[in-house]
Amino acid sequence: MAALRPISVKRHVSALGTALLLCIAFVHTYAGTEQHLILQTSPLAGFQHYAGPTLFPLMQVGDTLLLRREPTNPHDPQAVRVEWRGIQIGYAPRADNIDLARLMDRGKRIEGRILHLQKGRDPWKRVLMELYVMQPDER
Repeated sequence: MAALRPISVKRHVSALGTALLLCIAFVHTYAGTEQHLILQTSPLAGFQHYAGPTLFPLMQVGDTLLLRREPTNPHDPQAVRVEWRGIQIGYAPRADNIDLARLMDRGKRIEGRILHLQKGRDPWKRVLMELYVMQPDER
């Protein structure tokens, strides 16, 4: 049986200190930034009825999407409007907007981003968006 070598306490403390410094640097680097919790991934509904087709060539994956509640929408009281650079491009799909609307009605800030863009005839496949709940940085 091989003899066990003693662990160098100095080397162990040094490695632990390095890991601690890296953690502190990480926290310092990201302090003040907002965190987000992914709520859902959905296709954009109504793309063909708004400015989407005109703006599609300008859109890029990662672009921010602004969401606005439309509780007085005559077609859907849970409607959540989606805007790109301040221009309406569609809605969150009706099948996916109940929890989204409920959170927004409770004052939660919901944002989105373009996850995927695809050219094609099917408007349901043109823009895939990721929607998330913004959470303030807790210090």
